[in-house]
Amino acid sequence: MMRIMLFLATNLAVLVIASITLKLLGVDRFTGQNHGSLLIFCAVFGFAGSLVSLFISKWMAKMSTGTQIITQPRTRHEQWLLQTVEELSREAGIKMPEVGIFPAYESNAFATGWNKNDALVAVSQGLLERFSPDEVRAVLAHEIGHVANGDMVTLALIQGVVNTFVMFFARIFGNFVDKAILKNEDGHGIGYFVATIFAELVLGILASIIVMWFSRKREYKADEAGARLAGTGAMIAALQRLRAEQGVPVQMPDSLTAFGINGGLKNGLAGLLMSHPPLEDRIEALRRRG
Repeated sequence: MMRIMLFLATNLAVLVIASITLKLLGVDRFTGQNHGSLLIFCAVFGFAGSLVSLFISKWMAKMSTGTQIITQPRTRHEQWLLQTVEELSREAGIKMPEVGIFPAYESNAFATGWNKNDALVAVSQGLLERFSPDEVRAVLAHEIGHVANGDMVTLALIQGVVNTFVMFFARIFGNFVDKAILKNEDGHGIGYFVATIFAELVLGILASIIVMWFSRKREYKADEAGARLAGTGAMIAALQRLRAEQGVPVQMPDSLTAFGINGGLKNGLAGLLMSHPPLEDRIEALRRRG
């Protein structure tokens, strides 16, 4: 599950490009000092980026990871994979998602899609080769848990909300710099433009900290779902196997990390932009849950 640097960069790029385009088209001037109109204006563009990303998430995941969708199983392993996902999906009460394998040595898996009945679940070749069947089943159950919990949609909506307020407060800041500091009374000047872009970059990073905090909370919920569907022991064993492989770099695109089983490690301030809690904390949470 995925969304750190690439998602952050993509989201900020959407905001910055939107700001530049709207400035060049002169749309900004229509919002002026009317904060109600400005908020509606920002909401439209704030949600647009996150919802577009959500609707094309399956396509982007397939393209960026090289995932091969299993339509007709060619081996008994692919047959087992399809049967296991079908069984877990039925138990979770969702429609059978697409199932794929992506070529990567590191152990990882992800789920994505615009709704829980039109999703994609994929696992890496490395995970299939090194994990036991019970551990692979637990990983799949974790991803099915993300789908059943509606985490993709919820995360996109939260991103849309924070995008809205990033654009809103950035424009208020830009207007303050332009009018109060630079004393520009003739429409929006260059000070407004530069200050708005700067504020969007700074506020965008702060907003991503909020989104990543939510992502970490949902990871515990997906672990609980995995434990219910595949057994607590199997879920703990899968997380322990991931911890044993922490020296292997996670190379899955960051736009998918928020919904991957393995999100990598970050310490210090970088931990605020971590999409996943530390594996030790996730294992301990499952043990306490029993």
